[in-house]
Amino acid sequence: MVDVSAKADSARVAVAAGMLRTTPEVVALVRADDMPKADVLSTARIAGISGAKKTSELIPLCHQLALSSVDVRFGFTEDAITIEARAKTKGPTGVEMEALTAVAIAGLTLHDMVKAVDPAAVLDGVRLLTKDGGKRGHWERPGGRAEPDAASADHAHRDGAAAAEAIHSGPAAPSSGGRPRSAAIVVASTGAAAGTRVDTTGPVLVDWLAGLGFSVRGPLIYPDADIAAGLRDALDGAPNLVITTGGTGASPTDGTPEATLAVLDRELPGVAELIRQRGTAVFPLAALSRGVAGLSGTTVIVNLPGSPGGVRDGIAVLEPLLDHLLAQVAGGGRHE
Repeated sequence: MVDVSAKADSARVAVAAGMLRTTPEVVALVRADDMPKADVLSTARIAGISGAKKTSELIPLCHQLALSSVDVRFGFTEDAITIEARAKTKGPTGVEMEALTAVAIAGLTLHDMVKAVDPAAVLDGVRLLTKDGGKRGHWERPGGRAEPDAASADHAHRDGAAAAEAIHSGPAAPSSGGRPRSAAIVVASTGAAAGTRVDTTGPVLVDWLAGLGFSVRGPLIYPDADIAAGLRDALDGAPNLVITTGGTGASPTDGTPEATLAVLDRELPGVAELIRQRGTAVFPLAALSRGVAGLSGTTVIVNLPGSPGGVRDGIAVLEPLLDHLLAQVAGGGRHE
């Protein structure tokens, strides 16, 4: 084993991803929790976390780490289940292998759970996306976070190239510090978190921001009751922008504005009001949205409604403001 005793302890984070390519029928069964073999996603999530904790036992010469957090999440495309694992520790060496092992074990468990229906499923594209901490600081996969070429998988029984994964990164749009601008998308939806409904808002925002050159993390999907944890997750690493969808209404379970206000240093009330005004012009009930916007340190946070129309309104309002707003927050914007 490499001697790391001389290295200083550092907060370290690694994010890895992969996917199980399967059939649309299997994806539908998993989403509906209708597979013959137990709760597929819960079982795979527990397996992934357990795999991360046992990495030093599975891979020779890996150091034993005191993991402070392991988070395994799933998403869906038409014919694939996407996997993202995020591992954290504080110590003298990184957690890349733990994040990668979590993805691999979660993916193998998914394969085991669906093989009775689709024995030709393919675990594909297990890769490191980002890592932070230590002497080298931030590293991100060259060329962004896009999924591997579908042609690299032995997938002849599928109907063609797979859809884009739920994590994207566009060309490098530099911030004032010279690094690509970063963003995180958080979806507050109890149903989407449980896999009983499809989130149609997060992927739209990811595609939009990736097209503007942002490095995008997410969508991070949390139950309404856990949106405060979702915001903490999104703010980890101090991205330039965090956009939330859902949880902005008057329902007793809608708590996104309150969770957001708890982390804001300053509000941007004009942004939130303009989004509401645009929505009410065509849909009067949009006035019931309680979404807020503001700054948490140097991160801009904007709440959007959990509907495709509300997201379209938010994009229309934010796109002409975004460059100037982020430049101002970074200290480089000027009034004309």
